[in-house]
Order: sequence, then C-alpha cells, then structure tokens
Amino acid sequence: MKSYAKLFILSLIVITLSSFDQQSGYVINGSINVSSGTIYLKNFRNKTFFTLDSAKIVNGKFSFKGNVKRADLFGLTLDREESFSPYYIFIENNPIQVSIDTANVRSAKIIGSSSNNLFEKYKAKQSGFGIDSLIKANPSSTVAAYILYRNFAGSLSPKEIENDLALFDSSLADLAYIKELKEIVAVKKKVETGKPATDFSGTTPDGKIVQLSSYYGNYLLLDFWASWCGPCRRANPELVRVYNKYKSKGFNIFAVSLDQKKESWTSAIAKDGLTWIHVSDLKFWDSAPAKLYAVRTIPSNFLIDPKGNIIARNLEGAELEEKLNELFK
Repeated sequence: MKSYAKLFILSLIVITLSSFDQQSGYVINGSINVSSGTIYLKNFRNKTFFTLDSAKIVNGKFSFKGNVKRADLFGLTLDREESFSPYYIFIENNPIQVSIDTANVRSAKIIGSSSNNLFEKYKAKQSGFGIDSLIKANPSSTVAAYILYRNFAGSLSPKEIENDLALFDSSLADLAYIKELKEIVAVKKKVETGKPATDFSGTTPDGKIVQLSSYYGNYLLLDFWASWCGPCRRANPELVRVYNKYKSKGFNIFAVSLDQKKESWTSAIAKDGLTWIHVSDLKFWDSAPAKLYAVRTIPSNFLIDPKGNIIARNLEGAELEEKLNELFK
C-alpha cells in the first residue's frame, strides 16, 4: 500500500509540475533605445498585424507576459495603427529577451526562442532556398508552415503546395497556416489557366458597382495591385504603354486594388495615368476579389479571353505585349 501511495503522490507532483509549466507561458523582457512611451504586441493574420497587448516603456525597458498554444509569429511596434511592418518575433513559452534599435527597421535581436532562431536562419538563406527541404527538416515547426504560407503560396502550383503540406506532422493539422493553405489550394484549382474566370463585382472610385463579366467580349487583364506596392507602381508605366497600344484592338484592364485608404488609391490612379476600370473594397489583404483568385502577392494578373476563360497569368510588360501581339495578329 505504501508503494501505491508513493506512486500516487509522485503522479500528483508530475501533473502539478506539468500544469505549472503549461501555465508559466512566455515572459518577454525587452530593451529599446526609446526612454518612454508605449510598445504594442501584435498577432498575425493574413499578412497583417493586429494589436493584442501593450506595455509601457520605462527607461528604455518593457515586458510582456502571456501563453501560446504553440510557437507563433507576433510583431512589436511603437505605432498602434501599424499593421504591416513591425519587428517580427516568434514567441514560444519561454523567457525571451528582445533588444530593439529603432534605426534597424524590422530587425530586432531576440534570445530565448528556438523558433525565432530558425526563422532568422531562413532569412539569411533565402537565395536559392527550397521550402520542401525546410519542412522535411522541421515537420512540426510553425515557422516552416508560416514560411510556406507567407512566402511560397503565391508562386507554387496547387499540386506543389499539396506535396509540401503532406510533409508536415499531423500535430499541426489545426494550425491556421495549414488550414488556410488547404483553402488556397482549393481556390487555385478553380482559377488555373484554362478554367473560366470567377466572376465578381466591385466598387469604382466614384461609388458605382461594376461586374467583371460585363467586360467580357474583349481580351481582359484582371490586374491586382495597390498604391503602396512598389513593384506595382514601377510596372505601371509599361502597363500604360501596352494598354494604349492595344486598347483600340479589343484589350481592356480591370484593376483590383488592395488599398486601405481611398485617397491613396485614387491619387495613385491619377498620378500613374491608369485610365482603365478600377475597383476596390479597401480591405487590404482581406480583399474579397483577391481571395477569389488566391492572390498572395502583388502585382498579380490573369489574362481572360473574350469568352471569359483564363488563358494566361502573371504576364509582365514584355510578356504581356508578346502575348497580345500573338492574339491580335
């Protein structure tokens, strides 16, 4: 009986210690070259960061406490409204030290998070990087799932994404990145070259509702862009030139902006001389049309034939001109 009693007590101790470990969570102790103010901790969803918590900066020091189910990406910023470019940090239930120098935009020194270490290694080796090799080496890693979701989902084919998803451990089945990647695969299959374009309506700068399909009958470029997107803006002069060359022959552009502010959107349209159809729901990466086409990076485009079928995608200036020249021979 005494041995059973000892075993029972030992079991209670193990359970108690395990519960304490789970509840202890993370403690972030940070230093920053700002003497006072407020710093915000943000969680990540769909390429955007949302304020989760805040802490006062006192003599250049701050701290956060909490608990995460598993390691995941968060952001730190001095601006409550910042939703795009905070200091990235993968938080796990450990004591974590953070050192921020505001002169180094989006780059903080982080000690105590093995997940963040893996993320930093990835960033240092992006050139010639193979996502499948990272997943094979880290099949249970949130970091690997995030990188596949954030940096590769836009460029990989549905089959390639499915192959990469199969490499992950089943313990990540309920992870948001994995779930969303499966949804992206399903959408991508619907908008592959040769498939009918998915119809939708959008709001123009002057408040009118227009339908994509109402512009079928010509060769139509469905173009996803935004005023804040540097590559988009740099590509616009060439797009204007190609549009002006072929618009009289039966070519048109239906542009969807992922802007958030109407003023920024309309100003960019005017400044860049974009005289085609424009729509936006001003919902950033939550843009409904972007979701319908599984758009994960911009600029992105789909060339639609007069019957409403997708015949090409992501054609840049010279490629687009070459394709249109072939079509309008």
